[in-house]
Amino acid sequence: MNTNQKIIIVGAGLAGSLLSIYMARRGFQVAVYEKRPDMRTEEMSAGRSINLALSHRGIRALKRAGIAEQILQEAIPMKGRMLHSVEGALTFVPYGKDDSEYINSISRGGLNMALMNIAESYDNVQLFFNEGCESVDFVHKTLQLKNAQTGETQEVKGDIIIGADGAGSAVRTAMAQVLKSRTDFKNSSEFLAHGYKELTIPPGPDGSFLIEKNALHIWPRGSYMLIALPNLDGSFTCTLFFPNEGENSFASLDTTEKVAAFFKDTFADAVPFLPNLTKEYFENPTGLLGTVRCYPWHIEDKAVLLGDAAHAIVPFYGQGMNASFEDCIDFDQCVEKYGNEGWQQVFEAYQTKRKQNSDAIAQLAIENFYEMRDGVAEPAFLRKRQLERILENKYNDYHSKYSLVTFNPEISYAEAHERGNRQNEFLLEVCRKVESIETLDVDQIYAELKEAIG
Repeated sequence: MNTNQKIIIVGAGLAGSLLSIYMARRGFQVAVYEKRPDMRTEEMSAGRSINLALSHRGIRALKRAGIAEQILQEAIPMKGRMLHSVEGALTFVPYGKDDSEYINSISRGGLNMALMNIAESYDNVQLFFNEGCESVDFVHKTLQLKNAQTGETQEVKGDIIIGADGAGSAVRTAMAQVLKSRTDFKNSSEFLAHGYKELTIPPGPDGSFLIEKNALHIWPRGSYMLIALPNLDGSFTCTLFFPNEGENSFASLDTTEKVAAFFKDTFADAVPFLPNLTKEYFENPTGLLGTVRCYPWHIEDKAVLLGDAAHAIVPFYGQGMNASFEDCIDFDQCVEKYGNEGWQQVFEAYQTKRKQNSDAIAQLAIENFYEMRDGVAEPAFLRKRQLERILENKYNDYHSKYSLVTFNPEISYAEAHERGNRQNEFLLEVCRKVESIETLDVDQIYAELKEAIG
């Protein structure tokens, strides 16, 4: 493939920035256009900096780009979930079979800025900001851009266009307009009845952590929950996942008194660590939680979608970024394998590989919302996790559903979803019948599990 070709990437978010590094390493000329200002020179909007959980799939993508060691210096290991009961009791539930398996809390903004800096270190990458995509001419492979500061418009042309511009993708919207007239283009956005709002636990004296540093904290409360992820400065970014409407909802908690009373009753042990609770609650925006699905992902050899532009998901498996980074791996591999056959073959191979897996992780994320919100508080769930740790440490071929998704990137999301759900159903049924796993014959359960699900 001629590497003098110009690749236009729309969107300088996480996926677009990482893909620009991959394509630069292959020698292509890369131009990235981002509608937002350069976050490296602008202050980030309050309440929009949700921490991300970087796990093995994402780390594998960073390793492929040769930057994993550099990025991980800014991450905090989280070895499990710390569950907070209504009464304030703490229960730690490890993520993996031992301390070698953990996920990493990392700042979305910090990671994005690091990827931008690395991308710009390549002579064949240019990043442009405040350039919103107004329209796309797929036939001539051109973009109409409008500068948010000057209002001026310009047309830019490339050899291919890659839409990595997030859930509200302008490239996907333009693609839908073209494809709906000639094929059965599917494009859906489904939103949960819940939204989210960001809150903050500030650091203690001298940057100390006021709650356990190396854990993802969860306050599960049935139809809603609060979570907290650690930051390097000793603070925690908290996210309240809450119904948009109803008796206890963003709509009903409309005064400082109501918010303070609700948190005192529902998240009592968190309140002492949230000194700016009511201020942040009313000043920070309420975000939407949705799933984007579309198909096909490309138009001939002209343009293709990647990351959230193709498959935005809700954040409850901590896999949104990891799935988008995995897109970058597979796209790069398809360029390597099919590049000499042309861009259409690259796009088709990439789409075939990623579509089933993006659908699987979208479903997994929705399922995990209900598990985190409801299931983790069930005693049988905690017994199941204890049993799974025993199975994982005793049998090399057993991996929990969470482990399949999070710690085994060689297993596809689709396989992890199918196998993981069958295992969960079997083991939960076993654990609901006993009060303690000490009464169980682990070898017999393993044999029965193998026979039941293969």
